[in-house]
Amino acid sequence: MIRIGIVGGTGYTGVELLRILALHPECVISVVTSRSDAGKRVDELYPNLRGFVDGVFVEPSANALAGCDLVFFATPNGTAMRMAEALLAQGVKVIDLSADFRLKDPAVWAHWYGESHVSPHLLQEAVYGLPEVNRALIRSARLIACPGCYPTSVQLALLPLVESGAIRLDRIIADVKSGVSGAGRKAEIPMLMSETGESLKAYSVKGHRHWPEIRQGLEQAAGQTVGLTFVPHLIPMIRGIHATVYAELNAGYGDLQALFEERYRGEPFVDILPPGSHPDTRNVRGVNRCQIAVHRPLEGNTVVILSVIDNLVKGAAGQAVQNMNLMFGVEETVGLRSVGLYP
Repeated sequence: MIRIGIVGGTGYTGVELLRILALHPECVISVVTSRSDAGKRVDELYPNLRGFVDGVFVEPSANALAGCDLVFFATPNGTAMRMAEALLAQGVKVIDLSADFRLKDPAVWAHWYGESHVSPHLLQEAVYGLPEVNRALIRSARLIACPGCYPTSVQLALLPLVESGAIRLDRIIADVKSGVSGAGRKAEIPMLMSETGESLKAYSVKGHRHWPEIRQGLEQAAGQTVGLTFVPHLIPMIRGIHATVYAELNAGYGDLQALFEERYRGEPFVDILPPGSHPDTRNVRGVNRCQIAVHRPLEGNTVVILSVIDNLVKGAAGQAVQNMNLMFGVEETVGLRSVGLYP
C-alpha cells in the first residue's frame, strides 16, 4: 500500500484528493495536515468523508510526513518549494498541485508569483505532470509539478494542432471560463454568491499567472516561440472549465477530427467527441476526463476547439492521482474510473 500524506487538506483541492484517495485500493491516507484546523477530525470539517477517512489534522512538518511514500501539496503557492527538498532527502516522493515547480525559469516564476524561488535547483528536475505528454518521465520521477486547471484544458485542446504544424503559432487565442471553486476556499468578497451570481466577467486580461505555463508547454511541443492570448473568465457555477480556443490553420490541413482522434487514441481520460458536438461542463463534473470537440466554422481557415474539464479533478486532484498511479506502477486509471454527475 502507498502511504499518503496531504499537506493542505482543508482546501477544495485537498478535500477532493481525500474524496478520490479514500476509495483508492492501493493507498492508505496516513497524514493530513492543516495549520488552522490541527487537532480536528477530518470528518468533522468534511462530513461527506464520514466512514471513509478516519483521521485528525496535524501541523505540517517534514517529521510528521517522513513515514509517507508520497506527499501531495494542495497548498497556496510558495509552500511546497519550502518543504519539498527535506521530504525528497528522506526518500519521500512529492506531487505539488500548486505552481511552485511548473515553470522552468526561476526568473519567470519570480515575475509572476511575486517572490524569489527558494528551491530553483529543483525546477529542472520537476516533471510537468501532464500524462498525455510526459507519461514516461512521470513514471521515473520523484517530484511532479501538477498542471494548473486552465493550462490543462488549453494545452489538451491545442497539442494535436501544435505538434502537427497545422496552425499558425503566432495567433492563438484561448477564451476560458471557470467556476468559482478555481479561486480556492477562502473568504473574499468577489467570490461571494451575491457577487458572482447572475453575472459573468473576465479578469486578469493584462496577464494571468497561467499564461507562462500554457506558453511553456506549447513551445515545448512546437519547438519554437508561440504567440498566445489567454483571457480567463469567472462564471456563476461551482465546478468546471470551458475553454474555447481559436487558431488560424496553415494550408493543407483538412481532416482535423482524424488528427485529434489519432493523437488521443488510447488516452483513458481524453474524449474526442463526434463532429459537430458542443461539450457541456456538467458532463465531466466530478470525473477525471477532458472532453474535446473540434470545429471549422464555415469551412474557413479558423479552427475552434472546445475543451471542458472539472477544474478540481482533471484540473487538479484527479490528475495528481493519475500521476501517482504512474509513479508507483499502478494501472493509470485505478481509483479514477467514474461517471460524470448528471444533472
